[in-house]
Amino acid sequence: MKLIAIIPLGLLLFTACKKVEGEGGSGSITGKINIQDYNVNQTVLLSEYPGAKEDIYIIYGTGDNTFDDKIEASYDGSFEFKYLEPGTYTIFAYSDCLTCNGGEEAIITTITVDKKKATDVGTINLKK
Repeated sequence: MKLIAIIPLGLLLFTACKKVEGEGGSGSITGKINIQDYNVNQTVLLSEYPGAKEDIYIIYGTGDNTFDDKIEASYDGSFEFKYLEPGTYTIFAYSDCLTCNGGEEAIITTITVDKKKATDVGTINLKK
């Protein structure tokens, strides 16, 4: 004999999960990459130009330092991470570093996305 449970719709309980940082929302982060071309000692600015094709990374939330997504800047240096839930995000890109023995350093910006459609981080300057 099979038992069938009938639950009236009024007794069903729905639980909602708290949305966490990441994809699935209607927010976005926009910005621009600017390249500053310095001399070999990084003491004299020789020229500036848009950071076309520069990689920009995003970390969802504040839990770890592993990036969650990467995009490439457009021809004019602009970029946009779309469809983000409200929360805190870290944006970073790599710049040359004279004091790092010829290496690179991350230029890091932390930003909060709320229910607005777009949040602008402004211009991120990278030394090359």
